[in-house]
Amino acid sequence: MEHQATYNYKVVRQFAIMTVIWGIVGMLVGVIIAAQMYWPELNFGPYFHFGRLRPLHTNAVIFAFGGCGLFATSYYVVQRTCNVRLISDKLAAFHFWGWQLVIVLAAITLPMGLTRGKEYAELEWPITWLIAVIWVAYAIVFFGTIAKRKVKHIYVANWFYGAFILAVALLHIVNGLAIPVSATKSYSVYSGAIDAMVQWWYGHNAVGFFLTAGFLGMMYYFVPKQAGRPVYSYRLSVVHFWALCFTYMWAGPHHLHYTALPDWTQSLGMVFSLILLAPSWGGMINGIMTLSGAWHKLRTDPILKFLVTALSFYGMSTFEGPMMAIKTVNALSHYTDWTVGHVHSGALGWVAMITIGSIYYLIPRLFNKEEMYSVKLIDTHFWIATIGVVLYISSMWIAGVTQGLMWRAVNTDGTLTYAFIDSVKASYPYYFIRFLGGLCFLSGMLLMLYNVLRTVFSGQAVDAKIPAIAQHA
Repeated sequence: MEHQATYNYKVVRQFAIMTVIWGIVGMLVGVIIAAQMYWPELNFGPYFHFGRLRPLHTNAVIFAFGGCGLFATSYYVVQRTCNVRLISDKLAAFHFWGWQLVIVLAAITLPMGLTRGKEYAELEWPITWLIAVIWVAYAIVFFGTIAKRKVKHIYVANWFYGAFILAVALLHIVNGLAIPVSATKSYSVYSGAIDAMVQWWYGHNAVGFFLTAGFLGMMYYFVPKQAGRPVYSYRLSVVHFWALCFTYMWAGPHHLHYTALPDWTQSLGMVFSLILLAPSWGGMINGIMTLSGAWHKLRTDPILKFLVTALSFYGMSTFEGPMMAIKTVNALSHYTDWTVGHVHSGALGWVAMITIGSIYYLIPRLFNKEEMYSVKLIDTHFWIATIGVVLYISSMWIAGVTQGLMWRAVNTDGTLTYAFIDSVKASYPYYFIRFLGGLCFLSGMLLMLYNVLRTVFSGQAVDAKIPAIAQHA
């Protein structure tokens, strides 16, 4: 009975530590491939050239770093807001070890060139099936814990986590439908433009539900907790939730402007992308306005700096995305490094910063400490990370717009003004700045690892007692 009277923090601790470790691994691979773009001689074949390492980078950062962050925080939040222990410790442990196995298998198979060639869904069918099984276990633990809650109300953060779990399952299974022809090779059941449409329905909603809805769950719990203020508008949070879920699903075709996809489908994707601006900014405003009355804390609280800066980048990325979905803007941005800059303003600015802030919040509470080993180091990490993001995205914006303008420039006789190699030469200096930006961000993560390890080793792993009277966390 004593065991039942505490929260299960063990799985939260495991995922929280692995978030930091996989973050470093994923970002290190990112820095390596950024270096390969500037120093081509760093491409070592056949296993360590850009083409093999790039999917390893995206999978490691999204599913290893981002995934572990989401799992750690969702397991913490669902227990605290429902006032109960996780429904099954064994299933939670299976989820943790199963997910680490998937990450290791990805790290082995992708450099070997075993890939389905689908963006963010490169892993071959045995690993895809394993992910589906692990995901079902995760869903059972999460929704089972909500089902046995002692608090009647389901807090809004759990709605976002729940939507992320259900939508990602749907996306993963539908896009993953394939016919295996050997243990390491399969073919998609879709073909041609339909395959492209299904892929970008998956690809954009991986951004929408894995990288947005899940991390908004994080925002709705950790921003009010760290600020010591209630959510600015609970009504807005509910409107934000439903509007985001209904709108995001339709935005995928904006990845396929000016392709073989039917024109009406492209236009539909564009329109829904533009509509998406409203719920996205509603959520950002809700998060930032939660700080009204607590702005003074920003000067002294580096964790809050991470959380608020993440919200600022979320607002910027969700403005930029709909703008880039407009066909005339997309004619300039498509296939350029502008897209790479946009992705990283979301990935580094929003996803990584909200995750880092949340992990800094969690670690002392999971290891029975008042605060992190060094608050000054958190502040240093914040500034290094911010400089890194700004260097990265500004260099890619300039490179991207330069490429788009050079590719479309024509002479009076209708011939192209520039050869493709001219745009590569013009982009070259910005690739070095991108490399520096990534190096800054990685350095910040190494500082974080040191800070986390010092906190962990000076603390003691504890499971908090569940309050006898049901109440909000």
